[in-house]
Amino acid sequence: MTDTENTLSLVLAAVCLVWYSILWAIGILGCTTARRRYRSRPRSPLASADRSSVPGVSILRPLKGLDTNLYENLESTFVQEYPNFEIFLCVENEHDQALSVVRDLIAKYPKVNAHVMIGSEPVGANPKINNLIGAYRKAANDILWVLDSNVSVYPGTLARSVDILEPPPKVSSGHSRRIALVHHVPLAFATEHTLGSRVEEAFLNTNHAKMYLAINATAIDSCVVGKSNLYRKSDLERVDGSLKPNSASQNSPHGTGLAAFGRFLAEDNMIGLALWHELDLRHDVSCDVSRNSVGNMSFYDYIHRRIRWLRVRRHMSLAATILEPFTESILVGLLVAAALHHLFAVPPWLFLPAHFLLWIIIDVDVYASLASRPIAFEHGFWPFLGAYALRECLALPIWLYAVWGSRVVWRGKTYIVTGNGEVHLPAKGSSKWSLLNLFRTRDDYYEPIELSHD
Repeated sequence: MTDTENTLSLVLAAVCLVWYSILWAIGILGCTTARRRYRSRPRSPLASADRSSVPGVSILRPLKGLDTNLYENLESTFVQEYPNFEIFLCVENEHDQALSVVRDLIAKYPKVNAHVMIGSEPVGANPKINNLIGAYRKAANDILWVLDSNVSVYPGTLARSVDILEPPPKVSSGHSRRIALVHHVPLAFATEHTLGSRVEEAFLNTNHAKMYLAINATAIDSCVVGKSNLYRKSDLERVDGSLKPNSASQNSPHGTGLAAFGRFLAEDNMIGLALWHELDLRHDVSCDVSRNSVGNMSFYDYIHRRIRWLRVRRHMSLAATILEPFTESILVGLLVAAALHHLFAVPPWLFLPAHFLLWIIIDVDVYASLASRPIAFEHGFWPFLGAYALRECLALPIWLYAVWGSRVVWRGKTYIVTGNGEVHLPAKGSSKWSLLNLFRTRDDYYEPIELSHD
């Protein structure tokens, strides 16, 4: 080995160790944030306040078909411990099967101010935005709470979220800028234990949650998942998704408000980015989770889902997508094992077991914090560990497959993702064969879970 090669190898080994230290700092930050935020949920004083003394909230729920957990998910918004809210339940047409569940709940809770919205307005390629736009315009309140149909929440979630979005004047939120968006970390429940469901549960509740919490704790940029978000309509009417400050005042060709985000598939992330960059406002994460029950998800459904969101994220945040494989336990573990062996002659067989053991301890601790209880692994520790290990092994192959394409499938429709994160439907007659399409099954893999009260 020449002097140049030796110097280069030393530099690369040192870079690996520095990056490894950064990753552990991120992991510990995510773990400690989860412990501090989710191990207890205090009751908000807004839960028992007078109606006239709290800001009104309009809850928007987009619906399509009968998710098998639909009744429990929707009921969780009807039973919110908050004195001033209305609910909009939105379907595309009058034949949607979700309407039977909606009408049952309205009959069960006649005192709740609930509205059924039937119809869709094509303001963009995103069917969720098209579904919600009518309710968005009719909402009586400035604060909007948008929840996906596969999410259930604790009864105290709304009150605690409004506490963050609009804190009392004498209470400091800890942020120098006003909070414009409150979001909730997804907590997955694999109630029907197919392989895909187990892997999805292992991913969302460990690695995904850890990184999500750490990124939001550093507040270096917007990082939002759209399962359950609160924001103000008045703020949304000032942004257009261009991510340019004050762009909305310059006659944006896309307009402003919710309709402007219909051109994005990941409208949740774009709304968060727009509030952050166009208005210079900030976000915060509640101490509540969005309870996302995952039922009959096949192994190939899981792969398709990861490919879809990797491709969307690549067009929205290329640098973060490129770095992602180097945040995964297997690849970084192998690189650091080689670096330690080269620099200090540490045997890989000694380092790697310790590396993987400590990594999973951190991830399981995050899972326990989100669940607000020790993880009992009622369906067995070894099945969980197997799903967790499979997820780790799949991370790099899925990433390699995903980064070379722009077509994604969502809710049975194919979209093309463009360089700025926008999507459009492919031209009629165009198609792209994929080996994974041979194994594709369905999207309705949500199953009932018991709705517990806090």
